[in-house]
Amino acid sequence: MAALVPKILQATRNQNVYAVCCMIQSRDYSSKPYIIKNPTTATLKRGTGGRSSFSGKVCTVFGCSGFIGSHLCIRLGRIGSQVILPYRCDPYHIREWKVGGDLGQIFYHPFDLRDEESLIKCMKYSNVVINLIGANFETNNFSFKDVNVEAARKLARLAKECNVERFIHLSCLNATKEPTPLMLKDGSKILQTKWEGEQAVKEEFPEATIIRPSPVYGQRDHFLSHYLNTKRRTVSTQLSLWKKGKETEKQPIHVRDVVSGIVAIMNNHDTAGKTYQFVGPKRYKLDELVILLYKVTYHKSPLFVIISDIKYDLSAVLNVYFWQIVRSVHPVIDLSWEVLEYHHTSDNIDPALPTLEDLGVTPIEMESVLHAEVQAFGDEEMTRETIHKIKPLEIKSVLK
Repeated sequence: MAALVPKILQATRNQNVYAVCCMIQSRDYSSKPYIIKNPTTATLKRGTGGRSSFSGKVCTVFGCSGFIGSHLCIRLGRIGSQVILPYRCDPYHIREWKVGGDLGQIFYHPFDLRDEESLIKCMKYSNVVINLIGANFETNNFSFKDVNVEAARKLARLAKECNVERFIHLSCLNATKEPTPLMLKDGSKILQTKWEGEQAVKEEFPEATIIRPSPVYGQRDHFLSHYLNTKRRTVSTQLSLWKKGKETEKQPIHVRDVVSGIVAIMNNHDTAGKTYQFVGPKRYKLDELVILLYKVTYHKSPLFVIISDIKYDLSAVLNVYFWQIVRSVHPVIDLSWEVLEYHHTSDNIDPALPTLEDLGVTPIEMESVLHAEVQAFGDEEMTRETIHKIKPLEIKSVLK
C-alpha cells in the first residue's frame, strides 16, 4: 500500500499541470494582448525622462539613417522617448540605434516615399514627427523636387491627417526662392527646392516648426569630409575653390547643438509655427577655414594646401565632371556642381528669426572639438592644448 502513494501523488501532480496548461491556452495570452482603449501617450505613465523611463514623447524620425538622424535617435532614446525609425535601406545599417533606448523603446518599420500606407503606419501612433529627409544630388528615381518638396509636403499632410501634435522639418540656412548664381547659371537647385519645401510644409501643417541649420559638422559629416577627402584635391596639395574661397563666409555648427535644438523645440509648444536658424558662434572665410582644417589634421607632418580658383583650374573642372558621372553610378564622393554651388554660398542670417540661443542652447566653438572630428583624416591625434593655440586669422602668417 505504501508503494502506491508516490504513484498516486505523481498522477495527481500531472493532472494539475495539465489543467493549468489548458487554462493558460484557453486564455490565449500570446494572441490576445491587452489593448489600451484610449491609445494616446497622455494616458500612459511617465517617468523622470531618463533612458529607462517614458518621457511622454513618441517620435517618428524620417531620415534616421543620415548624419543628423543617427545622433538624434540616440539622444531621443537617452531621454526616454519611444522612437519609430522608418527605413528604406538595409536594416543592418541602422541596427546600432537600437541600443540608444531601453528595451522595447526603439522600433523599425520599412517605408517608401511613394507608398502613403507605409508612411501612415510609421506615424499614426506618434505625437512628434521629425523630417530629416533631404537630397543634395538627383537620381534616376528621385529629383530634387521629389525629395525636398513633394516628399516634405506628403509627410506634413499625412501627419496632419494622423492628428500628430508636432511636425519638425529640417531645411537649410540659405534656402531662398531665387538663389544668387555663382557657378551655375540658374543658381542652386538645392537651395531653391529647400525653400519650396518649407512653403509646402507650412501649407499642409501650419503649426510645423522649420529649422534652418548652417553647414553641420561632426564625425562622418558632409562638410569637413568634403574638403579633407583626397579625391576633392586635384593634386596632392591643391584644392580648388570658387574665387579661392575669399568671398564665401560660413558659420558651421556642430551636430550636437543641432540635436539639442531639435529636442528643445520638441519639448516647447511655444515653438510651433516658427522658423529657427541654427548657426555656429563664429564666422569664417572659406579659405581660412580650409587652411585651419589642414593645419589641425596634419599638424605633425604639415600638408600645406594650395588653394586655387576653380574657374581657372582645368584639372579641377574635369575632376568635378568625372566624379559627378561616377556619383550617378556609385557614391564615392559628394562632389558635383550643385554641391559646390551650395558649399560656396555665403551663410545669410536673418536677424528677424530666432536662433539656438532663444531655445537656451549655447553653440560650442569649432576650435574646441575640431581635433576630435578630424582624427580620421589626420596622421596623429591633436591635443586640446595645440588646437587652442591656433587662431584662424593667424594661420596665413604661421604657414609663411
